[in-house]
Amino acid sequence: MNSPGGGHAPDAPDLVDRIQREWAQAYPALDVRPVGVLGRIHHIAAVSSHRLDRHLEPHGVTRSEYDVLGALARSDRPLRASEVVSTTMLSGASITKITESLSRRGLLERRKSERDGRVVLLELTAQGRALVDDELPRRLADDERALAGLTPAERESLAALLRKISAAVGS
Repeated sequence: MNSPGGGHAPDAPDLVDRIQREWAQAYPALDVRPVGVLGRIHHIAAVSSHRLDRHLEPHGVTRSEYDVLGALARSDRPLRASEVVSTTMLSGASITKITESLSRRGLLERRKSERDGRVVLLELTAQGRALVDDELPRRLADDERALAGLTPAERESLAALLRKISAAVGS
């Protein structure tokens, strides 16, 4: 049954319920309940990522590139590549490749540090800032729609529970 927003009723069985039930039937001796939680986390992440990819496509930017631009937009100063690595969950090698590409397209500037010429600092250009300024409100609106059915207290509880799971799986 569909709800007014076009999705399924929150209590209706979903794809993850079916997958969990199938695993339980195929492996009755195993506790497959974690599938109910982590399967939904994976599904939410996949749908959210797909939507973000669709929104970024007209800008000619990938999700990883947007993550780098976002890290720079959140900072109050230029960042070293290693600092971008620590805030994006991307590897150092991919940061180098991504920042070179973004630089060629005029979305960020790579320049040597005045204090240490071996250090490359990364900073958004006006064009890069405009892209983030354009896309962030749309992304937040998508996220808000996803969370619209939760009360503020439920959102806080969910965030706290997900923080525990995140800590348990490590970085």
